[in-house]
Amino acid sequence: MLKQKIQYVLYIILIILVFVFLFKEKDVQAVEIVNGIENFPESYQPFLKELKKNHPNWTFTALYTNLDWNYVIQNENKFGKNLVPKSYNDRWKNTKPGEYDVEVDAGWVDCSKQSLLYTMDPRNFLNEVRIFQFEELAFYSSNSVDGIEKILYGTEFYNKIVSYVTSSGNIVNMNKKYSDLIYSAGVQSKVSSYHLASRIKQEVGPFLSHSSISGKVPGYEGLYNFYNIGATSSSEPMGAIINGLKYARDGKGASEATKIKYLIPWNTKERAITGGGIFIGSSYINIGQNTIYLQKFHVHDTNNGELFWHQYMTNVLAPYSESNIIYKGYANSNLLDLDINFIIPVYDNMPEIQEESPAINPSDYEKDNKKVYANVETSLNVRSGPSTSYEKITSVSKNEIMTRIAKGKQRGELWDRVILENGIIGYIFQNYVEELPEIEVEEIKVSIDNPIIQKNEIAKLNIEIYPKDAKEQAVQYISSDERIVKVDSKGNIYGVSSGKAVITVRAISNGVEASIDVEVYSKVTGIEVNVENITLQETKQYQILSNIEPEDANNKKIIYKSENVNIVNVDDTGLITAVKTGNTNIKVYAEEDEDICQIIKINVIQQITEDDLSFSENIKINGNEISGIEEENRSVNKLLENIFVSEKYQVQIVDKLGNILKDEDIVGTGAKVQIYTNTDTKTLVAEYQIIIYGDVDGNGKINSVDLLKLQRHILQIEELDFISQKAGNINKNGKKPTSVDLLLIQRHILGLKLIDQ
Repeated sequence: MLKQKIQYVLYIILIILVFVFLFKEKDVQAVEIVNGIENFPESYQPFLKELKKNHPNWTFTALYTNLDWNYVIQNENKFGKNLVPKSYNDRWKNTKPGEYDVEVDAGWVDCSKQSLLYTMDPRNFLNEVRIFQFEELAFYSSNSVDGIEKILYGTEFYNKIVSYVTSSGNIVNMNKKYSDLIYSAGVQSKVSSYHLASRIKQEVGPFLSHSSISGKVPGYEGLYNFYNIGATSSSEPMGAIINGLKYARDGKGASEATKIKYLIPWNTKERAITGGGIFIGSSYINIGQNTIYLQKFHVHDTNNGELFWHQYMTNVLAPYSESNIIYKGYANSNLLDLDINFIIPVYDNMPEIQEESPAINPSDYEKDNKKVYANVETSLNVRSGPSTSYEKITSVSKNEIMTRIAKGKQRGELWDRVILENGIIGYIFQNYVEELPEIEVEEIKVSIDNPIIQKNEIAKLNIEIYPKDAKEQAVQYISSDERIVKVDSKGNIYGVSSGKAVITVRAISNGVEASIDVEVYSKVTGIEVNVENITLQETKQYQILSNIEPEDANNKKIIYKSENVNIVNVDDTGLITAVKTGNTNIKVYAEEDEDICQIIKINVIQQITEDDLSFSENIKINGNEISGIEEENRSVNKLLENIFVSEKYQVQIVDKLGNILKDEDIVGTGAKVQIYTNTDTKTLVAEYQIIIYGDVDGNGKINSVDLLKLQRHILQIEELDFISQKAGNINKNGKKPTSVDLLLIQRHILGLKLIDQ
């Protein structure tokens, strides 16, 4: 009993381990990292090319996560994982009952799925400002104190000597500025000093009085956390700040080695800025989360561990906001022409067009698909959103043509969403947009790479419509003979059977059309013969019947070849002539492909004279096949009455399995007449295969069972053996049985017309 319990427990543990392994396995990535714009998906490239044009020193790295887009959104769309300010409109917020407007942190609520679809799609942020959320965050030699000061401009950190409060309330004045500490932290942590400066602005804002860095929070005097590390969300007053200061005090129970590594406790501002930088570098940047985007959205991990949990911040717009701070720092420092690399994620099965910002009200637009042009004298800016407060993506020149996908109907300024010819998607001021006049289709050109296609092959028609900016470009495809060629609504043609057909492409709007001739070539796939083994007496002949498969094959030429012409000859029609005793083979193959063939085994025996062996006129002999046996003669004793042998030989009849049949037994298809020498050795000298046409199952009778078996064979439900197929070929034309043969058997059963044996 105890042994059974132990086995049961071990079994449960094994199931749990397998489940955990399978669950975690989904997060393990086989990532691919490649440099160069040309290695990005097409939907990324036009944005990156525009950035490269304006900043030649910038480089771009594609991070192929090998994660499915919907799977990523599903794993990020968990309550409390991504937050937005409670004051935002409902399109930004999770509106599920019981979760709507629930404060996960003071003033912060769970975000909507639309927010994730917008903020996680890198294509929404491939402009000069927001691209910085993908900046590689390693320390650059070009980092400088002066550059840091420019990032800090407008805050109380700017050009400011550092002073701080100790735990005992004493004020310590340093001889260093905040920019000096941040630069030194970047060197020690190997993290971009500009990133650290921007992160401080993002986390604690512009004021030195922020509770995380004031050193004056009761119970946590003299402690500092410039990056809000460990400041996990809490609904308690100042809950997140308290959690961050607890980390600054003792690492929340971290080991001594960890405390030493991160310079904990952070009881001076220098220790907090440098130790926090080391934490960011070792905990994020140095394990693959080396951009702001990747620190917010845990979709890449060089340790190939579980994803979606190691996320530095909960604000879903943090990468968006921080990228603006970093950009301003670079711009104010005149550093935008530095060599900067951007690591940009790519997901599988991303939508063709990226999701819009929840800040944009969909009711302000109506769907459109019109060709428009820029009605300006010089150029017109294309922006990432519908106002001049959004970043410029690119510009279009006078009369440049675009496709408008959403027409604005807002109050005040009207903006349209457009797709440029190069693929860039953005917003453009409607006042300078004009619709193109409707242009009719004038000509259609149709071509195909090869006008001869194989049977069962699918080929694509190439269609060109002129003029190219014709408004209505929808066409219909028509085949002159769908028994030969079918064509679908996308211009894919399918070879049905051999022959020629005409495909017509017709403009739906005005009937302009063009045609192309297509030929279907049907290759030989097989060859069928009416016999597998033949025993012939010397000088006797046998006619092979053979057919090429499929029936519509273009080249039906069949070649017959004897492997030993001294034993047997065969002519071009398949007529075999036995020459002398021996064994050999006849190869029957397709002229189109010699490997498509059948081998017929030939056994030539000494000629037996009619005095030694003969058959009555009631029986038909073709080589080694016996047919013509009527129903009244199908017992063994009746059949033997029609076979005459001299004393040199003896006759026996066996069934399909080789069992000797008795006198009263019924002879059916597949049975054999065997001629032996009348000697002690009893040598087989001749063998004849019996065929009863219509007797498919081999019991000597023709009834509904035969009809059913033949029908199942024709429908490819049940395969009949060679001799049964031959018995089912009532037409005796050497081909596979068809529905015509079924009808002939049915008429025989009903007594309407008996089968001629």
